[in-house]
Amino acid sequence: GAVVRSCSFQKVPVSPGVTAASPPPPTLESPPHFFPPPSKPIKHLLQSEWKMGDPIQLKDEGNRHFQAGDIDKAVECYTNALKECTDKKMQAVIYRNRCACYLKKESYSNAVSDASKAIDEDASDIKALYRRCQALEKLGKLDMAFKDVQRCATLDPKNKTFLETLRRLGAEIQAKLKTTFSTDSRVQNMFDILLDEEMDKEKKEKAANNLIVLSREDAGAERIFQNNGVDLLLNMVETGKPEMILAAVRTLSGMCTGHKARAMAIVNIVGVDKICSIMALDNEEIALATCNLFQCINDSLTGGDTRDYGKEASLVLDASKDLKTILLALLEMISNKKVSGHGRDQALNLLTKNVPCRDKNERDHSRTLFAIDHGLKKILKVCGQVPELPDQLPLTENTQLIASVLLNKLYDDLKCDPERANFREICDEYIKSKIDPNNMDKTLHAINAISGLLQGPFEVGNSLVGQQGVMEMMVAMCGSERDVDQMVAVEALIHASTKMSRASFFITNGVSLLKDIYKKTKNEKIKIRALVGLCKLGSAGGDDYGLRQFAEGSTEKLAKQCRKWLCNPQIDSKTRKWAIEGLAYLTNDADVKDDFVEDELAMKAMFELTKSRDKTILYAVACTLVNCTNSYDKKEILPELVQLAKFSKQHVPEQHPKDKKDFIEKRVKRLLKAGVISALAVMVKADSAILTDQTKEMLARVFLALTEDPKDRGTIVAHGGGKALIPLALEGTEKGKVKASFALAKIAAVSNPEIAFPGERVYEVIRPLVSLLHTDKEGAENYEALRGLTNMAGFSEKLRIKLVKEKALPEIENHMFEENEKIRLAATECMCNLVTCKEVQARYLQDGNDKLKLLVLLCGEDDEKLQIAAAGGLAMITAAEKKLCTKMTRVTVQWLEILQRLCLHTNPSIQHRGLVIVYNMLNSDDFELAKKLIESEMLEILTVIGKAEDNPKRQGPIDVARTCLVKAMDLGLIKPFTSPS
Repeated sequence: GAVVRSCSFQKVPVSPGVTAASPPPPTLESPPHFFPPPSKPIKHLLQSEWKMGDPIQLKDEGNRHFQAGDIDKAVECYTNALKECTDKKMQAVIYRNRCACYLKKESYSNAVSDASKAIDEDASDIKALYRRCQALEKLGKLDMAFKDVQRCATLDPKNKTFLETLRRLGAEIQAKLKTTFSTDSRVQNMFDILLDEEMDKEKKEKAANNLIVLSREDAGAERIFQNNGVDLLLNMVETGKPEMILAAVRTLSGMCTGHKARAMAIVNIVGVDKICSIMALDNEEIALATCNLFQCINDSLTGGDTRDYGKEASLVLDASKDLKTILLALLEMISNKKVSGHGRDQALNLLTKNVPCRDKNERDHSRTLFAIDHGLKKILKVCGQVPELPDQLPLTENTQLIASVLLNKLYDDLKCDPERANFREICDEYIKSKIDPNNMDKTLHAINAISGLLQGPFEVGNSLVGQQGVMEMMVAMCGSERDVDQMVAVEALIHASTKMSRASFFITNGVSLLKDIYKKTKNEKIKIRALVGLCKLGSAGGDDYGLRQFAEGSTEKLAKQCRKWLCNPQIDSKTRKWAIEGLAYLTNDADVKDDFVEDELAMKAMFELTKSRDKTILYAVACTLVNCTNSYDKKEILPELVQLAKFSKQHVPEQHPKDKKDFIEKRVKRLLKAGVISALAVMVKADSAILTDQTKEMLARVFLALTEDPKDRGTIVAHGGGKALIPLALEGTEKGKVKASFALAKIAAVSNPEIAFPGERVYEVIRPLVSLLHTDKEGAENYEALRGLTNMAGFSEKLRIKLVKEKALPEIENHMFEENEKIRLAATECMCNLVTCKEVQARYLQDGNDKLKLLVLLCGEDDEKLQIAAAGGLAMITAAEKKLCTKMTRVTVQWLEILQRLCLHTNPSIQHRGLVIVYNMLNSDDFELAKKLIESEMLEILTVIGKAEDNPKRQGPIDVARTCLVKAMDLGLIKPFTSPS
């Protein structure tokens, strides 16, 4: 450094003859064989003599491709060589070479086959033996691999690689044998402990857990199965002890996962009826575990097993009979009195998950048609149950809403009008059979079934309400002496008034009726339902301030009463749930929203209710939160249309003054303070059909509104918001997934990924963020996704590789061409963090694209942040791949001018990056390039910077400039000289 600083430099003339780097002139190689002038026709020649040399050429070409890393081309050459070759020894060499290619491609079966053919010709072919050993080990055939490497070690006893492999495989085989032999005794020992009446509880629990863990490994599951395990597990079920039944069911789930043959065998040994009887027990945990067992069986039987069964396939693969038996058994459970509420919930959940098509484009919906024909009336029977009446089916708080969700999914899955007409006819026939003026209990059942349909396929329920006499009966029941009649009728009226046109009919006819019930009834349950009816009618105008249905202040009074009930712990949770239903409607009014978020006790009471077993509350809570955060879709109102509407005396939607941005921000802060994130995290985890895609979308909207302010994102992460967003971004409606992904991107952009998404979850975040990069997404979504990915790409190599695998690179490269400066900068910063990845470097090395040219040109832009990102990326990639230094000079004639601008920049960060690029070019083993740089004005620039005094603010660039000068001296391009005294 000292020498450089005190010296000046002169260029050294370099004679053209001594440039070691310049390649020798190309010469033509002599042909491998000399052929005399053709005495036969050319065609015949090509088919005979010329062929003799062809396989060798093809083999050599294959070798060149292999060394260059083009494995597919190498395989093609070797395959063609084998077709031409007749020499056995040469064939063996080609097979051995192709085996090496298959190892690279991870095509291990083909590798074993080729190596075996080479060994057949020469049993002591050590390369072929070792390659076959490697392939066999990857295929899990350790004993055969061991024999091959043993032969290698015998042929070359001093080879350390062979000896190390021999030792390692020997140890693995010993461990496997030990496991195999010990597993049998362990399985038997566990069953002995579990079925021993005298054994203490702690030992039994430990044995049960061990058995479950063992069943989740394929070898362990097979051992349990082979050792009469299924019968022993049934013995555990017969004990009737919940912990024993749970352990048995969970072990069976492990055994059925991903193994079709074993799942079918277990179904036939245990019997579908037996599994249903276990799920029917009045124990929530056992019902859930048995539901999981059914799901594991269904997944294995419908494609969750990827094994190749070979000749056994014809015996194993036809599972249609078992699947049909399971479907019929589940439909039977729905309306069976002996089934507990928890069992019924899980049967409905299984049907919801597995009967309707998951993909709208799927054509085969025969399961849905079968379920409608054999089970629609049974589902309606569940919807029609009135728990307050005697002799009803056992239900939980969630059963009837899950049944409504199932009805909706089945109806949505129908493909044509005749199918929908059939659905409506079955419903119509069922309702008519239940309406009996002389039997009020039966009529109640019919009205409640209509309520169930109104909460599911609304148009079916709506058509039933519109039938002659139904609405009149509902109104008449509101005036009944019996509380239960009033309650069922009011609930039906609430569900029926979803459409605004129907609400307007009620406003003229039903408001006075509901007010009457509200004032006269002493029963709190009916009072609160009547209030919700009024709330719903009062909110029929949505958030349109000009369409208020009631007088000013009325909705606030209703909301105050709802909050009062919500905060009263003496009232049961089912009744308090209706208070939230009321708020879900009333919070369309901005005054109500503001009052609600001011009432911290009411908010906390609502969040506490989300943690209860009653999941029917989820939709109402989600609606309330969407309203409070104004995260619903807003129609853009064009001023021209407003003028036109006023002129033609049409209604113009008005915004409430409290729906403006500053009010919304205050409400968001208050919700966060009251603990909304913890409540949302609990709601997302609800493992039930009640958490519909629409509810998930609303939760995603709320999350997005909460992440608006970057200062709040730390709070969201601290309360588990990052983890809760992942499932919302992966499943649900398209709009919901985009909103959740957007919220994830905002969190990922400003948070430490390890804290925001702990453990393996961080890898699940990449896909939702990459999905936001598509050009059909909004600019703000592109921008935040790029920032989030930039943060993650800078975190670890594993995350960078995951990002490449998710095909993010083409999207990021597209955004580097963006006109929007923010998006272009974010994309360039993201690429800067990715260039250390080998796959990215390979893309820049490929010919026929402008990737490198774009990066160089971006370094010449005026935006300093963009220059820092582009120059940083270029500095790192030219350091990693020396060939890119030469390529850089070919892609654009402006390269030198841009580089000089970087090196002369006043910003030390940009200057530093420019000088590192210069050093990389000097160090690139391309002498001509280094010479060109030093012969330009770059030497002067380097000299000026290198001779500068040490300066802590600019020390980085100064040090690099000096290093560049030393490198130029080493190359003999410059030499120091001192000026005469």
